[in-house]
Amino acid sequence: MREPTMVVELDSNATPEPLPPLTSPPQALLERLKDYGQEDAFALWDELSPEERHLLVKDIESLDLSRIDRIIRCSLRSQGLPVAAIEPVPESCVSSVEERTMEERERWWKMGLKAISEGKLAVLLLSGGQGTRLGSSDPKGCFNIGLPSGKSLFQLQAERILCVQRLAAQAMNEGSLTIHWYIMTSPFTDDATRKFFESHKYFGLEPDQVTFFQQGTIPCISKDGRYIMETPFKVAKSPDGNGGVYSALKSSRLLEDMATRGIKYVDCYGVDNALVRVADPTFLGYFIDKGVASAAKVVRKAYPQEKVGVFVRRGKGGPLTVVEYSELDPSLASAINQQTGRLRFCWSNVCLHMFTLDFLNQVANGLEKDCIYHMAEKKIPSIHGYTMGLKLEQFIFDAFPYAPSTALFEVLREEEFAPVKNANGSNYDTPDSARLLVLRLHSRWVVTAGGFLTHSVPLYATGVEVSPLCSYTGENLESICRGRTFHAPCEIAF
Repeated sequence: MREPTMVVELDSNATPEPLPPLTSPPQALLERLKDYGQEDAFALWDELSPEERHLLVKDIESLDLSRIDRIIRCSLRSQGLPVAAIEPVPESCVSSVEERTMEERERWWKMGLKAISEGKLAVLLLSGGQGTRLGSSDPKGCFNIGLPSGKSLFQLQAERILCVQRLAAQAMNEGSLTIHWYIMTSPFTDDATRKFFESHKYFGLEPDQVTFFQQGTIPCISKDGRYIMETPFKVAKSPDGNGGVYSALKSSRLLEDMATRGIKYVDCYGVDNALVRVADPTFLGYFIDKGVASAAKVVRKAYPQEKVGVFVRRGKGGPLTVVEYSELDPSLASAINQQTGRLRFCWSNVCLHMFTLDFLNQVANGLEKDCIYHMAEKKIPSIHGYTMGLKLEQFIFDAFPYAPSTALFEVLREEEFAPVKNANGSNYDTPDSARLLVLRLHSRWVVTAGGFLTHSVPLYATGVEVSPLCSYTGENLESICRGRTFHAPCEIAF
């Protein structure tokens, strides 16, 4: 039996008790820092005010010192180690567009809708980044790329989820159903993202079908592995990369939450793609049909120097993984397959992935055990101004080497890949280029459905937008479009 507790009412207007002054760093904390060679974090202690001393102690206490030490040591040790040679991805691992039959597409579509209707699919959005390169401090998902509707990336994705829910319910003759949406934010985007969803009433979704969680941060370090101090009382930190999603899902117990909900498959993607097919039934059906642990949508590399990572096989008979464009030798990047006349390393990673829940658990444990992070040399804000240091990150594709089986699913970039990474005026991946990709695709849908377009400017510079609430991939538009004329630019909605 639990002991009764006494309830003491506190005066909400009372002034908080001042913290006792700290004349020296807490001894136990200082000893732990010494154990890991990080005692320099207290180097400027004597110059700090009483309040700043408490802030520094709180900042250090918030760090998992042993875990961070393990990550730093393992990551530094892994630099320069030999890696297995890479080979092109075997054709047997790829479903290419040209070889895909209509019968397969229809079968996969139906398989995917059935699994969705049974509540087996969750959607996982990687949304930790700010729109800094777009000239905005808001989360990237809040960005409006200039479509006629003025919809943000978040809204386009939410409405695609609503559309798939409706299609699955109709296909299985069921009532309403929901797809759970897990959204990974960062300490820099979490509050703004939550408020954006609340102010837009979750774009028509049920609030309880959306779960927000934060990726972690990790100290920035010098080349010899010591913490860089951003201020005399704060360690410089940066987000742990989009691959931080695995440890974040584990530490926030969301993998258990998924299991409780009966989820078997997780569709994972990055926020900055205006054409992403969220919860794509065809991709899900393909994934289930292949019986693999992981899968990725890929597009053909446009030209040898394109700045995209590509899928490769690491070692003879080894796992599929991704090699960043900067790590691919130019001679390999331009190598031609003599049989096909195409690039040997041609399958570009566009951050559109599918995993089983069992595999996500395996990856979260494997990455945590191995503790190897990518290290990027960057300018870090520090007490000495901006200084060169190392940021530690994991990437979403770090999962693939752990997969017992991976399948690739080719998609057409003009149908599914409209990245929004750089401000207008840049040469590629801008809001303007993404908007035109959306308008051109939707214009093709309308014409195919029997509609007509008029336009005051050249059609290559405009088009129409089809609301995701009307159609997911161009289906069911005949009743709206046949025989009607639409003046571009405009939005076609119910």
